[in-house]
Amino acid sequence: MSLVTYLPGTTPLVLDSPHSGTDYPADFGYACDPAALRRAEDTHVEKLYGFAPDLGVAWIEAHFPRSYLDANRDTTELDVGLLDAPWPHPVATDPVVLSKVRLGKGLIWRCTDEGLSLYARKLSVAEVERRIAQCWQPYHAAVAQAIDAAHARHGYSIHINCHSMPAVASSHATDFPGLVHADFVVGNRDHSTASAALLRLVGEQLQAQGYSVSYNHPYKGVELVRRYGQPDADRHSIQLEINRKLYMDEQTLAPHAGFAPLQAQLRALVQRLLVADPRRL
Repeated sequence: MSLVTYLPGTTPLVLDSPHSGTDYPADFGYACDPAALRRAEDTHVEKLYGFAPDLGVAWIEAHFPRSYLDANRDTTELDVGLLDAPWPHPVATDPVVLSKVRLGKGLIWRCTDEGLSLYARKLSVAEVERRIAQCWQPYHAAVAQAIDAAHARHGYSIHINCHSMPAVASSHATDFPGLVHADFVVGNRDHSTASAALLRLVGEQLQAQGYSVSYNHPYKGVELVRRYGQPDADRHSIQLEINRKLYMDEQTLAPHAGFAPLQAQLRALVQRLLVADPRRL
């Protein structure tokens, strides 16, 4: 079974969900409570955007869980302390880049958002290399291909990196533990991965529907927007975080009555983006 789904589109819009995977590989070898790992998922994000392919929007979805490998991290963002031997590949040294690694949330997770250790063992270099080859590389290849195709067709591309977040930040989730999140966080790495006008369009569309919106805090966007967002080349990438309280019970993970109304508003946002040419905003 493929660990990545890529559905090509016909429009300038590309959506991807790197963290909603629920297929736990047999070689994971974790030692913590499976329910704790489930809370790490961007639960139901792929269902919220299930309408997108029918609108001609390219869709990329990871089926592997983010706790197994986080496709929204660079391959250099590795906690080498997890390994049983020296890592033979480059490792990031920038303290800002390594902030998530220090929290246990690098390419390979060390702990859950609550600080619970995932492993009671060291990982081998070979198994981490295998995760990169089977998960990270095909996921990024699909995103890059979709954006290239959208840009070639239309002269510009809009990439929305789709996520969800807990209502309140946990102790090891971000550098802001206990922060009460807005309904949406819209990020473009301080206008470096998408134009300010496009970021504002997304936020104002959501605010017009009655949602609270935060810009670039506490989530600016990470690897999947950093790597593919080039607004000067008419390639725009935005990370969009949805507060899980809007659509699900965070304890049971079950969708609640808010799911359908939220999905309708996301569809309206996507339809707005389909007629928004960032070159003319």
